[in-house]
Amino acid sequence: MSQDGGRFLERLFHQRMMRRWARAARFAQKADLAVLRDQRGRARALKTHLDTLIHRAEDRLALPYVGARSFPKPYNADWAWRPDFWRGPLPRTGISSVGTKEQLGPEVTVFHDCPLREITLRQVRNLREEDLAPYGLRMEVFRFSGSFLSLVIDLPTAGLQGIKASHVYRLDAIIEMESSLELFARLNIKHGPNTEQIVRELPLNDKDVSVEFDLAYSDVNDKRVDKAWVDIIFEGPDMNQVTLRDLTFSRRPRAAL
Repeated sequence: MSQDGGRFLERLFHQRMMRRWARAARFAQKADLAVLRDQRGRARALKTHLDTLIHRAEDRLALPYVGARSFPKPYNADWAWRPDFWRGPLPRTGISSVGTKEQLGPEVTVFHDCPLREITLRQVRNLREEDLAPYGLRMEVFRFSGSFLSLVIDLPTAGLQGIKASHVYRLDAIIEMESSLELFARLNIKHGPNTEQIVRELPLNDKDVSVEFDLAYSDVNDKRVDKAWVDIIFEGPDMNQVTLRDLTFSRRPRAAL
């Protein structure tokens, strides 16, 4: 039997069952007590399963939708993107004793020079009502004796198509941390043999963070751009837990100078 045929029979059975229970409810006031006692027992058993289904459905459906792409962006943005890491589940959801250049998913790479490797990285399901991203990234750092630690996110080629020196790139993030630390975002744009870098400090103690990278103040040759990535740089990250609930990027043309 085809899948559509199975669904038709399932709907037909459901309609008949609904009519049967509706009829039982209508005649409950006059039904024979033995019949009514039997119906009550079956209704209670059915209600137990229905209550469980409703509870679990409400819980799951209240979560951010897996694969969600929507998020606030500048009204004139010509490109916007939420990395897959924050959109859907990964085959491998976490790694411990993270080494340098180790990846979690195809878009996120960790760079550091700490020999202790007391770093864990994992994907977590966002459960808060205000979250738009289905998943977040949680990094825990214990003892850290290195001089740098960063997460690198490669921007897709779609974010480079039609790039102009008049474009402004924007990073929006929702960040939680156990204790305050300095965070920086660095946009790297490779054009020919050169790489242009623009660094912005992320506001301390703000969960909702937004920074912009204005290419008009850089030396980017927009005719030769072939790759771009963003470093999220952590200063003094030891004994801390940082959760990036969401991370999105957008691009818009700047107003004429």
